[in-house]
Amino acid sequence: MGLISNGTTIFDNGAMASGFGGDLIFISKATASASASIEFTSGIDSTYKEYVFYFVNIHPANDGVSFQFNMSTDGGSTYAVTKTTTVFTAFHDEADSNSGLTYRTGEDLAQSTAFQLLADNMGNGADENLGGYLQIFNPSSTTFVKHFISRTSGYNAGNYMRDNYNAGYGNTTSAINAVKFQFASGNIDAGEILLFGIN
Repeated sequence: MGLISNGTTIFDNGAMASGFGGDLIFISKATASASASIEFTSGIDSTYKEYVFYFVNIHPANDGVSFQFNMSTDGGSTYAVTKTTTVFTAFHDEADSNSGLTYRTGEDLAQSTAFQLLADNMGNGADENLGGYLQIFNPSSTTFVKHFISRTSGYNAGNYMRDNYNAGYGNTTSAINAVKFQFASGNIDAGEILLFGIN
């Protein structure tokens, strides 16, 4: 197993890809620069059964905002797929005065077309950012709903480390062919999102 770009293996110890069950095939990268959102409207099709988005140094323009995503069945004309989801979080502050593990009842969705939170209360300090991934399973299926899982590590407003776990499904049998990422308010000031297929 290895990391493959344009059909050539460039990383071959298998550690990275084995967690996803196959080779990671690079598809595209989007770089934010005071961007209202990042949309992937191509590259998500029936070529692969699984797709992974990696978040690298995602930094908000506003303080205390949530990073979120939604899916589209019409190439990005609308992002309003009905979703049912679950969210839990581990957190710990730098002062070692507050920590915990909790189910986030206010951040899950029940048959909602709203954007799904991936990380909350992100800080916009110069060194504050988040990293992580979103994995979507068989988005081109016209038989089954579309499952996804996500995990992010964020440096939050108030100097908290927050480890976010999200999972759910898009309750549609239409093919998912576009994905949009944004903050609940304000721009994505900086950062990269990389899209890979898993063969």
